[in-house]
This record gives sequence, structure tokens and C-alpha cells, in this order.
Amino acid sequence: MIREFNENDLLPIMQIWLDSNIDAHSFIPAQYWLDNADMVKDVLPQAEIYVYEDNASKHISGFIGLNEDYIEGIFVERSMRSKGIGRQLLDYVKAIKPAMSLNVYQKNSRAVAFYQREHFVIRSESLDSATNEKDFLMVWSKLR
Repeated sequence: MIREFNENDLLPIMQIWLDSNIDAHSFIPAQYWLDNADMVKDVLPQAEIYVYEDNASKHISGFIGLNEDYIEGIFVERSMRSKGIGRQLLDYVKAIKPAMSLNVYQKNSRAVAFYQREHFVIRSESLDSATNEKDFLMVWSKLR
């Protein structure tokens, strides 16, 4: 089930956020994510967030965070990846947003391929000044 975020979700989704970033971005020191966790914990509740929760156990396995039409990220627990949760979260927001964009690190080839399969196109390339890593700006629109 996908539902809107509530305050009780903050701790579990922060753990998913931290673990997912460390797993997916081996090219960035883990300390970077640890150093930014408190700031993210403070701003996360201000975002538009949808969580993927098991109906029976109420366990949260993933979430998507948006700032208007910008996807801040899709995060799924390691043990639940490649089971369609990320796609379900993305489809959920595609149904309510006419267009979206996001940035993804170029070295995160799995994420780049996922977004391309989901009809996002690379619009431009830039350098993330916080990590000194190249990223892509990718965009999606219902009216392509």
C-alpha cells in the first residue's frame, strides 16, 4: 500500500534513507551521508512524501520524496529492492504530477537505467558541488 507520510514514519524512513544512500553511492564516502542525516531529518517532513507500507505488518519498505515537481529521491530497503516497489512509488506520483525532474549521479548506473526505463530523459549534466560528482538532470512529462 502507498500512503502519505505521517510523523511516526520519520525514524524508519530515515534509516531507509541512510542505508540506501550508502548502498547506492559507494563512490561517495559513507561519512557524507552520516554528516547530512540530521539536516535531512529536519527538512524531510516539509517534503511531499509517500511511503510503501505492507498492509498486514505495517512495515515501511520504501518511500519517495518530492519538492513540488522535483523528485528528491526514491529509497527502498535493500532486501526489498528489485521487487517493483520503486516503480510503484514512481507510478503513484506520475498519476498526480504532470511532469517531474530529478538529479541522479552518473555513477549510479542502476538508478540512471531505472529512470530511463520509466521514460525519464537526460536533459543536462552538471557537477554536484557537495560531493564533486557528476550528475544528470532527468525529466519526465505526461505530454512527451
